[in-house]
Amino acid sequence: MKNDKILWADDEIDLLKPYVIYLAEKGYDVVTVTNGRDAIDQFRAQAFDIVFLDENMPGLNGLETLAAIKEINAAVPVVMITKSEEENIMDMAIGSKIADYLIKPVNPTQILLTLKKHIHKKDIVNEHTTTSYRMEFMQIGNMITSANSMEEWMEIQKKLVFWEMELQAAHNSMLEMLQMQKTEANNYFCKYIKRVYEGWFTQSEGRPTLSPDLFKTYLYPRLDKGEKCFFVVIDNFRYDQWKTIQPLLNELYTIEEENMYCSILPTATQYARNAIFSGLMPLQIHEMFPDLWVDEDEEEGKNLQEDKLIESQLQRFRKKYTFSYHKINESDYCERLTNKISQLKNNDLNVIVVNFIDMLSHSRTESKMMRELANNEAAYMSLTLSWFKHSPVYELFRAIAQTGAKLIITTDHGTVNVTRPIKVVGDKNTNVNLRYKVGKSLSYNKKEVFEITNPKKVGLPLLNLSSTYIFALGNDFFAYPNNYNYYVSYYQDTFQHGGISLEEMLVPLVTLTPKQ
Repeated sequence: MKNDKILWADDEIDLLKPYVIYLAEKGYDVVTVTNGRDAIDQFRAQAFDIVFLDENMPGLNGLETLAAIKEINAAVPVVMITKSEEENIMDMAIGSKIADYLIKPVNPTQILLTLKKHIHKKDIVNEHTTTSYRMEFMQIGNMITSANSMEEWMEIQKKLVFWEMELQAAHNSMLEMLQMQKTEANNYFCKYIKRVYEGWFTQSEGRPTLSPDLFKTYLYPRLDKGEKCFFVVIDNFRYDQWKTIQPLLNELYTIEEENMYCSILPTATQYARNAIFSGLMPLQIHEMFPDLWVDEDEEEGKNLQEDKLIESQLQRFRKKYTFSYHKINESDYCERLTNKISQLKNNDLNVIVVNFIDMLSHSRTESKMMRELANNEAAYMSLTLSWFKHSPVYELFRAIAQTGAKLIITTDHGTVNVTRPIKVVGDKNTNVNLRYKVGKSLSYNKKEVFEITNPKKVGLPLLNLSSTYIFALGNDFFAYPNNYNYYVSYYQDTFQHGGISLEEMLVPLVTLTPKQ
């Protein structure tokens, strides 16, 4: 194993020999020079892990040497050492992207801490993360096997997402163990949903916040108090994707509340989003507003009446709020909407639907290049962050912050990475979704699915008198026997929605207050 190599440039290097000896005893190779020119020559000639650079050297000073070093290899951390505490020197050094700075006289402990911080940080973090997750692994396992309420499952999902992000950031070998724990969690969660789901609609107590409850339980109390709200629904937006973009929004907002709610089944836009905007279950929409509901077997768009559904809900609850509705399917429209935010700020409620994450997951399925860019969960989260950071939606959120209104971010459902095919047979009228099927002639293994033979009990419309809904569990997806191998290879390891999993059903509901 090679020793870490340090380049130390100081015109008084002879006075620093005790430090050099101390670092050599600690296993470091230290190359010393007395001026900027020699430092640049040495840096160009060999590879170093870190550079200590005196700010006040004759000839080329520290800042000039720093600039030349950064041109050669900007990735190597440079620590500036200076006698001066003048603010302008520190500003120039920091502006030149130094990794750190120390004020003379330095002591060996400071030097060692600096090395740990900039050379060994990854290893230290990795070791600490491994130890911490191992300590919590058993606790999470116990939570999974004993969970018996939606609040407990939400806490489990938060912990799993937290540790996945921690382990991914550290490129930790424990990720495989976490994936096994996520699979176990989804297995138990699916059993829980199969046991309790129907009861949520037949009993008045014990039901969690579901899609049709959002306006009534979350939005109306704020609007009734006179708060202006922008309600943004990002399609296909998982809790881990929210945690991925949260640091960017922390610059603009403080988090007032960070919650989850439970998406209804099917966890698909046609059902879940229409339920949010109408405040009704799909069966109720179908019966009360047949002109606003489109059945599975009809070809027209399933979410073209969202503004009318919102209006119908406000009228039903006798709410006199002024509101606007906007759906973002392309960047140009988002930019135009951003430019007219000042015209919307006087509305009580502005509802915005953002479809990009939905398009991202679909394009990952359909495009070979996108599959390669997002070939695992970590890469998919990274792609989400990159999109958001450079998207007009980020600028839209920045403009909303300027209005002083609350920003509520949520989604209609999440997605799950599907890996295991389940065979199902249906007639030509069966829907094409990979995570749920509805039809009258479905053939399947009952042990492998969650079946609902009486859809009316759970608020779902009937296509005909013998309609049955079945839902895929965990990471499963439905595949037809015809052309089975091609179908499986095409859809395996893609992100789908419609079924039962923590990722699809437990989704973010976050209220943000602008920083003024």
